[in-house]
Amino acid sequence: MTRTARAGAALALTLLVLVAPATSGAAQAHGAGSGKPNFTTKTPYEPQERLRDYQAVPRGFTPVFTETVGRHGSRAMSDSEDGDAVLAVLQRAAGQGGLTRLGADLVPQVQALLAAGSAIGYGNLAERGKREQRDIALRLEQRLPRLFADIDAHQRPIEVQTSGVTRAVDSADAFTQGLIAGDPRLAGRIQAPVTNKDLLYFHKQPQNADYQEYADNDPALLATLERIADQPRTAQVARHVDARLFTPAFLAGLSTEEQVAFARSVFELYSVAPAFYQDLGRFLPDEDAAWLAYLDDAEEFYQSGPAFAGRDITYRMAQPLLDDLFAQVEAKANGTSDKGAVLRFTHAEEVEPLAVLLKLPGSTKAQPSTQPYTYRNNPWRGASVAPMAANIQWDLYSNGHTHLVRMFYNERETAFPPACRPIAKGSAFYQLAELRRCFGR
Repeated sequence: MTRTARAGAALALTLLVLVAPATSGAAQAHGAGSGKPNFTTKTPYEPQERLRDYQAVPRGFTPVFTETVGRHGSRAMSDSEDGDAVLAVLQRAAGQGGLTRLGADLVPQVQALLAAGSAIGYGNLAERGKREQRDIALRLEQRLPRLFADIDAHQRPIEVQTSGVTRAVDSADAFTQGLIAGDPRLAGRIQAPVTNKDLLYFHKQPQNADYQEYADNDPALLATLERIADQPRTAQVARHVDARLFTPAFLAGLSTEEQVAFARSVFELYSVAPAFYQDLGRFLPDEDAAWLAYLDDAEEFYQSGPAFAGRDITYRMAQPLLDDLFAQVEAKANGTSDKGAVLRFTHAEEVEPLAVLLKLPGSTKAQPSTQPYTYRNNPWRGASVAPMAANIQWDLYSNGHTHLVRMFYNERETAFPPACRPIAKGSAFYQLAELRRCFGR
């Protein structure tokens, strides 16, 4: 959600009678309060399945091509706005003797986080993000050793596409360096990255002006996000977070809107801190973090996820990217492409709608306009749908006559939509012809 929209929602908060934080039972009513850290779409990447647990490739088939759509890795905060806002209130409190010991401890943590973000450039890839990409590349090689040997032996090109945004370009570089570290012979096969904004930054392109209008001005979207943010629980959580950092006298001088804005900015720092191997968990109790994560997930769900039932404005713009996934495997299968791999590096705003079109786990359920998204009524979670370095991978296999496709989602073997029939019950392999049928190609 844009900060302008978020500020509008915060200002719409009515002055509530502030009570003690709700019990864990109240938090659990929204599925928020498990005690497990939740950094939403800023969650650092972890592969979701081990190589040794993958299904065996059907006899007689060998890999002939692979392609990926990957989000950039863990990054710095987009700008200093949240850090500056938190630091300004903390310093004002310090000047009035209004900080608790915990509040005083937060000051150098925020300063360190801002310094780290400034040092690499706001929004840019962190070292953790580079490692995430290198490791994904190495595991890809380990999964497909015969393919990469064939790429080297027959001098097949590895095509690299990015959104053109620095963190995506740097992710591509880290990924390809990982491939080269695993097999130095691939250095000559990897092509220079090309920018493809229409496929990999489509949410910002002129052809999707209708989506941009929706994200900025749609009445149903703005009203729903305001309704979610305006729940009494938000003010209760904010007061609980802030009361641990400020003295009662200083806290009494902050309006409800200021308390909420401060707590949400703390959450933004909390969620980006792992990119720098920093932990702000002691400043944000798990149950409070869970509620603030829910608010963040709600914004992402309605802006880039399945959103409102009966409307496809948030995800139909990913269709050209899905078409390109098919076009690449089809070209390889019919002999019109000599590529060994196509690697794409993009953003959460592209991965999330593509996940909807592919009906990936947890990505499909839209909400009726009368029933706002909650953790109880919908499985969508930013931490699993589009964590940092989230990726979708298709491998193409051939036996000389038939072509099979296997899909991975965050490195877990993942079924195609139920309308698509695998080669056998429970198999992760699908005939390309069957995928063309079930996707209506």
